[in-house]
Amino acid sequence: MLSKYDEYPVHQAPRPFAHIPCTDYSWDEGYYFGAMSPDEQVFLMIGARINPNADTIGGYVIMNVAGRQYTVRVSRCWRQLIDTVIGPLRFEFLEPMKTIRLVLEPNDSDLSFDIIWTGTSPAFEEEHHHAETRGRVTTDQTRYTQPGKVSGHIDFDGKRFELGTEKWAGFRDHSWGLYKDRKPLGGHSEWLPPPSNEGVPRAMHIWTPFKAGDWSGFYLINESPTGEQIVLNDWYNHPFEGRLCRGWNEEIVNLVAGRHEMRFQPGTRIFTHATIYLTDDRGRQWIHHHEVASPPLVPQTSGYMQGGFKDGGTLHTYHGNEELAIEWDDFDFSKQPFDYTPYRPKHGNQATAADTSADFGLTSAGDQIHGVEFVCRSELIDPDGKSHKGISHFENFIFGRYEPYGFK
Repeated sequence: MLSKYDEYPVHQAPRPFAHIPCTDYSWDEGYYFGAMSPDEQVFLMIGARINPNADTIGGYVIMNVAGRQYTVRVSRCWRQLIDTVIGPLRFEFLEPMKTIRLVLEPNDSDLSFDIIWTGTSPAFEEEHHHAETRGRVTTDQTRYTQPGKVSGHIDFDGKRFELGTEKWAGFRDHSWGLYKDRKPLGGHSEWLPPPSNEGVPRAMHIWTPFKAGDWSGFYLINESPTGEQIVLNDWYNHPFEGRLCRGWNEEIVNLVAGRHEMRFQPGTRIFTHATIYLTDDRGRQWIHHHEVASPPLVPQTSGYMQGGFKDGGTLHTYHGNEELAIEWDDFDFSKQPFDYTPYRPKHGNQATAADTSADFGLTSAGDQIHGVEFVCRSELIDPDGKSHKGISHFENFIFGRYEPYGFK
């Protein structure tokens, strides 16, 4: 079963590229791209995940405009066409690691686009992600993150958004390997012994690519329920890492530490402002302010978790058509938090908000949820006190108890 990728000397297993040296349904590979504008209150999120063991590739596009969230989901079987195309959605790598064309061709939904995504600094390879439960490896994944800029246009519900000015920015990541067990193909913990208590769980997660004037960069912070930055037994397990770049490689600054001060909407875990204090490897301090510009994007509609697709499935499951399944939804998430019920699966039990929020956190007890992907106006203050205005993608999850901000 040969594909075009077998033409290149990049194999790392003694089989064609269509086969992978792992049979776990949790093994997947895929992309996330973002294009956002605080002034327009727009966050366009584009992604795809390939699950070769299920022979599926699923994709999504989420257009969030001031809390109105329109989602297009697509899926097909993978090995009939081993390429980054799913019906009208395609990813074209014009210059690998730097320039990528993202296209959603006109279709029966109200959303289409043609975007050129260009990196503003080299991709940052995060520390390898690894977690175990009772001796079984549950996460074994590589991920890289990259800030960028975008040009082109988005057509949505009769309106065209022109990209390409400083009012817009772009961000992306690419990951592959074992991420975590997810229902309905995995994650059936009810049939297994209780998870081991080895290691410390994650309670706070911050993941932030950004562009600020000539500077762009990325950092992440993961902390325990008591606010400690230690190595965690979790699918995001490293306490801190990051880098700043001026231009593509004119000046590179390695970050070694970070701490945060955040403010939240009363009675919720929805942040409104954050200040991150960053220390570089020369002992200098950088200060990064973030101000939320729009209601956050809600990732549950992407199809990542059970109940995301209308048949109750996910990006990893079969949706009744080997060549193309396509569907769309239109939600009003302008007021958050809100009650949320996933789509009922055609097989098995009804998923709950808690099930679909396993990756994203809940606002409080019960089924109320909120978005965790924020488009922000930001300001980076360098060690000399100079201000650099820009745009940041601030991803923030808070799981369960987190003592520094009083969350139970």
